[in-house]
Amino acid sequence: MPIYTVTHVTTYRYQKRVGFGEHRMMFLPREGHDQHLLSSTLTITPEPVSLRWHDDALGNRVGVARFSGGSNSVLATSLVFESVIRVAHFRSHPAGINLDEEARFLPVSLSDEEKEDLRPFLFRRYPDPDGTLLRWAESFLDPSEPLPTFELLTAMIHAIRHDHAYIRRDHGIQDPAETLTLRSGTCRDFTELMIEALRALGLPARFVSGYLYVPARDSHDIHGGGATHAWVQVYLPGAGWVDIDPTNAILGNEGLIRIAVAREPSEVLPLSGSYIGMPDDDLGMEVMVKVVREEER
Repeated sequence: MPIYTVTHVTTYRYQKRVGFGEHRMMFLPREGHDQHLLSSTLTITPEPVSLRWHDDALGNRVGVARFSGGSNSVLATSLVFESVIRVAHFRSHPAGINLDEEARFLPVSLSDEEKEDLRPFLFRRYPDPDGTLLRWAESFLDPSEPLPTFELLTAMIHAIRHDHAYIRRDHGIQDPAETLTLRSGTCRDFTELMIEALRALGLPARFVSGYLYVPARDSHDIHGGGATHAWVQVYLPGAGWVDIDPTNAILGNEGLIRIAVAREPSEVLPLSGSYIGMPDDDLGMEVMVKVVREEER
């Protein structure tokens, strides 16, 4: 059972003292059978007037910091959030991923109850007037015989991994068709590409935000360390939600520390907020993420 320590520091800088609006954060991991929060600390400098936590509609843990209230108002030239969590991590499917009979081959059959519950994760978000995305998704199918579901998933993640160059970009997400055309993208771009392709084939899929453990020996082969990471969960009857990292062609949750899940990326921003000042007061943001296995400390 690995235990991971994740340190996540975000620093905002300003050229003069500014005020701060409400800030929303997602730093705490989702509890489940495969991961458990052992401890957490959160230091915010300057200290907010109030800090509260709640669960959103999908069970993600959300913190809200407020920097003004009544006659109090916090002013500063920088704002720093430092989160440290320790997480016990287990394999999601220690005996292997077992599927119900109706999920072993495509098309996967969902019950009426499942379809109703999973409807938001089946809806395609991007227009595809030229059918670029659909053609790419269907290129993995064999029209002559049913395709094993895991064969599709494996082929798709390896195609993304081998046919597309990984790049770093702090903001924004490409249209999946653009990612296919450019043959490059971030982990967020590859995640959106795979989600949209899976939904086009009738498979419920959702966006996951979290952290990736990168062993030093693999640092040149694994992409997405040193920052927050994004990957896919696909729902398969019998197995439930299965983690898939298309950036690194990982099937399963090994090294993936799940923080939040959503229909779309904008719902799981690690940190968002506003400041009260002029546009040119903003000097930018720095983010540092470090994930360490406990025995390596």
